[in-house]
Amino acid sequence: MSETPTRPVTAVILVAAGSGQRLGYGMPKAAVPLGGEPILMHALRGIVASGVSSQVCIALPAGDSALRQLCEDFQEELADGGPLLSMVDGGATRADSVRAGMAALMDGIEAVLVHDAARALTPESVFHRVVNALAAGAAAVIPTVAVVDTVKTVAATTGEDSALAPEVVTGTAPREDLRAVQTPQGFQLSTLLKAHEAAGTLNQQQAAAVTDDAMLVEMLGTPVHAVRGSSQSLKITTPLDLILAEGLLEGPLGARWVEG
Repeated sequence: MSETPTRPVTAVILVAAGSGQRLGYGMPKAAVPLGGEPILMHALRGIVASGVSSQVCIALPAGDSALRQLCEDFQEELADGGPLLSMVDGGATRADSVRAGMAALMDGIEAVLVHDAARALTPESVFHRVVNALAAGAAAVIPTVAVVDTVKTVAATTGEDSALAPEVVTGTAPREDLRAVQTPQGFQLSTLLKAHEAAGTLNQQQAAAVTDDAMLVEMLGTPVHAVRGSSQSLKITTPLDLILAEGLLEGPLGARWVEG
């Protein structure tokens, strides 16, 4: 009978510096209310409940004293032995925020989960699947869900065709090979540091094309493994997403206990 691999000492970098403009609340996304509490609090409670991390490093909008105070108050609630909470100012880009988080990691951290606060209802089981894959030896692992829609590639129309429609279909991607990617994305810390160091050589156009940390690791030629995500891990970006998240919270089973 094989032994269960020892989990690495893990930190979570919680990216919570988004402006939230598309939600229309006139405040940072992390502060937008969801079920009577800011989105940030749901994300923090989910991370702590999973029990996977020794430290949670939260990248907040620069100068946002209200959200920082919220985190400090939550830290006091965790005085009985929860993870260390560290707050940093997020950067102009997501990658900048992740790098700010890595710079604040305490000594002894071996693995890092990069998580979006906007995926505030991610079930605890997803955190465990990611960390277990890292413990088994993966250098990088992401949670994914199958793509249910048919996905087509398109190009802008030109000439007379532009009067018909703005785009024309150029192909249909094989749906069985496609996955929608979620967070938390997990990495051995050495791998993530190396990936972000290499990203420093990208030009502006190349950097703008990078949408997650896994892409940076892929550019190193390092395999990125995938585990099962959850339909509960929706990213709250638009008013409709917020309505769906509210519905999940009000459901009979509660969002964190339902796997999709």
